[in-house]
Amino acid sequence: MQQLNTVRAITAEFGFQLDLRTCTELMKDGSKSFFAASKILPSNIRSSATALYAFCRLLDDLVDDQNASADVIPQIQERLARIYKQDPIDVPADRALALVVERFGIPKILLEALIEGFEWDRDGRRYETINDLQAYGARVASTVGVMMTLIMGVRDPVVLQRACELGLAMQLTNIARDVGEDARNGRLYLPRSWMREAGIDPDAWLQDPVFSEALGTVVSRLLKTADAMYQRSIAGVAGLPRNCRAAISAARLIYCEIGREVERRGMNSINHRAVVPFSKKLLLMGQALMAGIYSPKLNAIHEPIAELQFLVEAVLPNDPHAHYEGSIEDRMIWVINLMERVERRRIQNYDAFMQPEKAAA
Repeated sequence: MQQLNTVRAITAEFGFQLDLRTCTELMKDGSKSFFAASKILPSNIRSSATALYAFCRLLDDLVDDQNASADVIPQIQERLARIYKQDPIDVPADRALALVVERFGIPKILLEALIEGFEWDRDGRRYETINDLQAYGARVASTVGVMMTLIMGVRDPVVLQRACELGLAMQLTNIARDVGEDARNGRLYLPRSWMREAGIDPDAWLQDPVFSEALGTVVSRLLKTADAMYQRSIAGVAGLPRNCRAAISAARLIYCEIGREVERRGMNSINHRAVVPFSKKLLLMGQALMAGIYSPKLNAIHEPIAELQFLVEAVLPNDPHAHYEGSIEDRMIWVINLMERVERRRIQNYDAFMQPEKAAA
């Protein structure tokens, strides 16, 4: 039986690596910022993260397809159900994700929340306040932050909160960058109450999306909100495995830089789409590598963001999928203690074999 299980595991891993090639090619074209930052993740973490992002990207493309059938959301929900039954459809990203959710104990509610966010896009949901927008960001971005943290083997609630905030910050940055592109597709994600406060009628503006100084103040306000989330998220980096910190720092720095590019263009994301040059990405990745070497824990206590809390609460901190966490010194002590326990067990098994009567007594 053990040999059969070993063969199955090897076969599954071989299939995963084949599917991963397709997922990697998809991410090269679909998410350049993620692809750049992922290059400095450990290979085992990078492969699982790539599978997750590829699946999310495929779903995003399906939802954005104007020719998609009316029941695209139920179709996606059925795909997810099959993934959690370990019977995925014959698509590389689905097969790869089925292995990832099983290996890392990813709660189904996280992916269900992601799909709910996609459903909001299909329904043309309106976001009146920043809280409404944060609820949307929780679903389409913070969910991915939580799942990435689980793939890294961390289930600490405080670290998960910071991961949620980093995902939210990235989504707010995306929205600030894509105001014009979204508007031309009939979508508006800027808080409508903020637009009215700036003297802009949201519905009238959506019919004729042009840049103005008033709109620039709304975009600037959104970037300031994102910056506050980026700042809060720094404290969570120290709670990640040391060999994962640089990649997450790189992603944070690159997305922050998108916001700075929007600012350099005078907040005009209607006529231009801010892009971080490759040379700048390389520089930021270098800074992230240095930050990954020394990531001090910050003791700042932040009030949890209500719209994000259901994601943190979905994760069981003592799940057996959790990896060991702690400093290098703590890990060394843990490994030594583990080796001592294994050695004691080996001696006990040897004594039981050599002296069965004594062991039975």
